[in-house]
Amino acid sequence: MHRLVVSLFVLSTLLASSCSEKRYHGPLTPEEALESFDLDPDFTVELFAAEPLVTNPVEMVFDAEGNIFVIEMPDYPYKPAEGQGTGRIRRLIDTDGDGRIDQSTIFADSLSEGTSILPYQGGLLVTAAPDIFFMKDTTGDFRADVKEVLFTGFFKDNSEVQITNLRYGIDNWIYASNHGQAGEITYRRQPGTPALSVKGGDFRFRLDRDQFEVETGPAQFGQALNDWNHRFVTQNTLYLQQAVIPWRYLHRHNHLPSTKGVKNIGDPAGIMYQRTPPPYWRAERTRRRQEQYAEQGLDRKEYADGHFTGASGGTHYGGHTFPEGFYGNIFVGDVAGSLVHRAVLSLADDSVYYHSQRAASDQNREFMASNDPWFRPVNFSVGPDGYLYVLDMYLQHIETPVSIPDDLKEDMDFDYGKQHGRIYRIKPKNPKAQDKLTADLSKQVPADYIALLAHPSQWWRLQAQRLLLERRDRSVVPAVAELFRTHADPRVRLHALYTLEGLGTLSAELVKQALDDPHPGLREHAIILAERFPDCLPALLKKADDPSARVVLQAALSLGEFPARQVLPALAAIAEKRGDDPWFRMALLSSEAGSSPEMLQRLVERGTFFQEEVPGRKKFVEDLAYVVSSRNREGELARLMALLPASDGQNSWQLAALQGLGNYQKKSDSKTPPDPRLKRSLLALQAHASPPVQEAIREIVQSWE
Repeated sequence: MHRLVVSLFVLSTLLASSCSEKRYHGPLTPEEALESFDLDPDFTVELFAAEPLVTNPVEMVFDAEGNIFVIEMPDYPYKPAEGQGTGRIRRLIDTDGDGRIDQSTIFADSLSEGTSILPYQGGLLVTAAPDIFFMKDTTGDFRADVKEVLFTGFFKDNSEVQITNLRYGIDNWIYASNHGQAGEITYRRQPGTPALSVKGGDFRFRLDRDQFEVETGPAQFGQALNDWNHRFVTQNTLYLQQAVIPWRYLHRHNHLPSTKGVKNIGDPAGIMYQRTPPPYWRAERTRRRQEQYAEQGLDRKEYADGHFTGASGGTHYGGHTFPEGFYGNIFVGDVAGSLVHRAVLSLADDSVYYHSQRAASDQNREFMASNDPWFRPVNFSVGPDGYLYVLDMYLQHIETPVSIPDDLKEDMDFDYGKQHGRIYRIKPKNPKAQDKLTADLSKQVPADYIALLAHPSQWWRLQAQRLLLERRDRSVVPAVAELFRTHADPRVRLHALYTLEGLGTLSAELVKQALDDPHPGLREHAIILAERFPDCLPALLKKADDPSARVVLQAALSLGEFPARQVLPALAAIAEKRGDDPWFRMALLSSEAGSSPEMLQRLVERGTFFQEEVPGRKKFVEDLAYVVSSRNREGELARLMALLPASDGQNSWQLAALQGLGNYQKKSDSKTPPDPRLKRSLLALQAHASPPVQEAIREIVQSWE
């Protein structure tokens, strides 16, 4: 009997193994994997690091001391038990200088779901939900002996949507992806500071000034900041979104009908060109879901392949060795499609967000794709040498098990591949330039850092700026100010401006100079900085008519930080010219001044806003009425209704305002009048209004009874 049981067990194991082998391929060696890539013909790919020197890599950074660190996530996709995380931070070493890692040491271990690292003050900032740590080696053995919790309280129950993607911004803030997850964040260096709710947004902080706040999002895994600090975020199916309006403006009051500050700038259809078929479990799950949609009569289509479903690691290319046309591109991986997508961005003067398109050479292909289904490009890094590094977790399965039906998981081993991990280096066949892979900047003098602010690579410029701020040596201020005033490259002028800001030596005169800079990116940041200096307001008011739409958008946002009586004429001028654009509507209405009846009165007095029944202008009136209804100050909505013209005979402007009131009533589920005088005002208006307005008023009044 015992032999029979053993035989049956062996047979079932063999059958399961055979089924699994048939459904899911086994791994390739690193050398075999290199042969699987279809890469842009102007580039080559080479192995930089592989198991056992690195496994399960999710982020790699190059610090200013010449070290290379990578954080590994072997616990994915399962959550480890409390105190039993197996994540690591490794230091990678090329001992013989041949460009390939041949040694690694452990900087930190026993991490629970660590996902991101960033060099800072001679150590590393680390995200490992629910915390953001500062880790540092103070003994010289390259093992962290300092582990300080800086922030805590972040969501920690799903490794795919936790705090991650630390990025140092040119504005001296550090940004992190939070995917909108709920959390009450406390700052350990200031124990008495009230907790910050981050639900619905991302996160940013400044340790030099003990500041932290919510930022527009949400990003899942992938966050890129370009030369002008414009943020681009990645989510599984929305591979490229832009954060258009920062959170701090959209939440100045709680009455906007929408506070969505991101724009999907990727292909709306999400098409990608993969070389691997969908795995069995995904194809079968998609088939089942599609059957359910059909049975429920839903007009919905789910794709098993050919569309982004596992987008990850959106990264800005700011290096100096790739050919012309690559600088400013965003590279995004798709771990389900085993590919790397290249997005070419452009920003027109009349647009507040970027346009993304495929490169001409990628119309029916991707920048890089593999026929090996184990290739999992989760993230990227642009090195000091200007090359692009691709981090490959190299797993048989990369999906949270909770989203897969139980019967499909029977022959899936989510731990298969945990011993693997690869990092590839993408090099142009004809590089423009090349720097060393690593360089120790820690022993250089401030004058060297000032020179590096003008380096053609973003990596070097950001390192130089950060080191100048960490040194806190104000003797560099005259030289940095001269760089701001005279350098031909606007990117360098912007770095110089924020270096002065970080050193606490920014002045109204410098900001005024920046407000008149020839480059719109600098003018945009000058407007942000002008919020600190009342003396800059006269110059700032002129930006309401700037030729760049993004500059005007920032002016609309920043003017809302000043007293209403000083800025209303400029805000009304912006509304008159651009109020039919949804981003400008949101920007104007986000401030107290821009959402007041006085704003409407200015528009009436100017005379042109109401001359044409442009749908976008009606939407402005509708949203303005929504804000006023939500704010519920006595007499405001009645005054608003009285100000609206009725010259078209149809009372269409009043109808738009009533629509806004109705939208608020429905959203808030309120059954009472917003203020005591409103009902009388509406009934008086009803007596002389067009039939549509009369009907709208009747419905609203009846809802209050």
